Amino acid sequence: MKIGVVGLQGAVHEQIEATKRAMLRSGIQGEVSWVSRAGQANELDGIIIPGGESTTIGKLLVATGLFEKVKQKAMAGTPVLGICAGMIVLAKEGDERTMHAGQPLLGLMDIKVIRNAFGRQRESFEVDLGVPAFGKEPFRCVFIRAPVIEKVWRDVETMARYQGKIVAARQHNLLAMAFHPELTPDTRAHEYFLRMCKG
Repeated sequence: MKIGVVGLQGAVHEQIEATKRAMLRSGIQGEVSWVSRAGQANELDGIIIPGGESTTIGKLLVATGLFEKVKQKAMAGTPVLGICAGMIVLAKEGDERTMHAGQPLLGLMDIKVIRNAFGRQRESFEVDLGVPAFGKEPFRCVFIRAPVIEKVWRDVETMARYQGKIVAARQHNLLAMAFHPELTPDTRAHEYFLRMCKG
């Protein structure tokens, strides 16, 4: 199995290490690579778009050719995980701030997102949430300038909420999380994504 982490901006190293730990705990043989050019994505079985600054990530995706490549792969069925900023990039619709920033959106997932829904950096927080797809034990969620999903349509499955707001969702081969699972020792979120990649 080959998993690629889009390495243009944001928490790339942490994503790579968390995915490697998840592979180890799942008994999966595979490799995790840093992807910064379109050609590197050809053989990937799964793609992770990490947290960071969503407008910057979106514009760099376009500049490197990865925007169209990730879109093509996703539409062909390759699983894609978008975390925090990555969730915004996956969305079909953003809020006014997203539009004003000239944010390129892949437009893959039937969700509308709101940027910085809980405030700025100093309002970052951690909380234990129930995410049934990850198992019975609560999952430690780290929110950093986190977005939320304001609206879903078609067949998007809501996976977790916080204060009534959707913070994790799945639509077929697309998985979106507002929190940062790579910043905790718990690998269940990445293990779940790896299972999606196995098919």
